[in-house]
Amino acid sequence: MEMTKNAVSWFEIPVLDFDRARNFYQTIFDYDMPEMPMEGIRMGILPHDRDGGGVGGAICFGEGYAPSGPNGAKVYLDGGSDLNTVLHRVEGAGGQVVLPKTPIGENMGQFAFFADTEGNVVGLYSA
Repeated sequence: MEMTKNAVSWFEIPVLDFDRARNFYQTIFDYDMPEMPMEGIRMGILPHDRDGGGVGGAICFGEGYAPSGPNGAKVYLDGGSDLNTVLHRVEGAGGQVVLPKTPIGENMGQFAFFADTEGNVVGLYSA
């Protein structure tokens, strides 16, 4: 296999209540999330620099999408330069901080986990 630039090319976070989940992610990222319907699926596009080659993802509602709970696959969203900026908005938006900002190791950044309003446990990462 050829070596790729990114391990991920796109990701989708399943949601049970699109409007509630959209409000949650808009609140914690302080971002107006665009909605993009696609073949019966409601998709809310998460913030990323598409034109600059950034990897994107979306929250998704529709047939075939169900949150996997705390034991499912982990997605790490870019938490910016300080994870606490996003983490401090989580509980006010209806979520829960599962693991606070935690150093990974020398010069390897930090990570954290939160539970969203749909029951997904999502990671945050900052270099």
